[in-house]
Amino acid sequence: MTAAVTEASIRGGGVRALWAGNPQAVVQRGLIAARSSSWAVVLSGFFEPVFYLASMGIGLGALVGDVQTSQGIEVSYAAFIAPALLAVSAMNGAIYDSTWNVFFRLNYGRLYEGMLATSLGPLDVALGEILYALLRGLAYATGFMIIMQILGLNLSWTAILALPAVLLIAFGFASLGMGVTSYMKTFQQMDWINFVLLPMFLFSATFYPISVYPEWVQHVVMALPLWHGVELIRGLTTGVLGVGMLWHVLYYVVMIAVGLVFTTRRLRALFLD
Repeated sequence: MTAAVTEASIRGGGVRALWAGNPQAVVQRGLIAARSSSWAVVLSGFFEPVFYLASMGIGLGALVGDVQTSQGIEVSYAAFIAPALLAVSAMNGAIYDSTWNVFFRLNYGRLYEGMLATSLGPLDVALGEILYALLRGLAYATGFMIIMQILGLNLSWTAILALPAVLLIAFGFASLGMGVTSYMKTFQQMDWINFVLLPMFLFSATFYPISVYPEWVQHVVMALPLWHGVELIRGLTTGVLGVGMLWHVLYYVVMIAVGLVFTTRRLRALFLD
């Protein structure tokens, strides 16, 4: 009884109510659970952008020819869409773990209730789940980068910087995705995530320059997070760097901060208040 009262008082407020400094325990739990996962499902997120690259970048690219990037340089069509698909690969890996897996753990596995009954706080759980999602996003992106290198689509040594950029992109999507998923109660509601991701994937200057759109549509596209990731990685893989790239980085830094605060407060409201 005394222990329960003490725990309740600790949870009542202050930093200890949110953070125990042990998100690695959540990551470790995820890695152990991944051993029993279906590898076909895991690998599907990696092969999807690879198939797009093979069919459109190499196949359609033979008909399209060179394309001008927003930085004003001419590159092959395959080199144009490859960095965009790399950003998509990072997004897919992070979103899968921070939405569908989180949805099951929240509504069916009741996993987070058990975690928060220990010394872990909601920020530990949120950050741990997000870090685990980053591992999948990084794995997808690294494999895709190797394919780009083999095909000669990394046009500059700065392409190696695309890997930390991929982590930034995955972190942004995972932190926000987990908070949004906490409001989903049925599998049908989860379809809204795909409803948002699909048009963002198709219209974020992934397959053609943003300049083909009317000006008002361009402003809408530039508000989407994936567009910032596409432009950031495309600049790194082509070697055309500029101060404007810092805006893309800042966009994701703000997205991460908002996502972490949003997710932490949501978990606390669900299980501790």
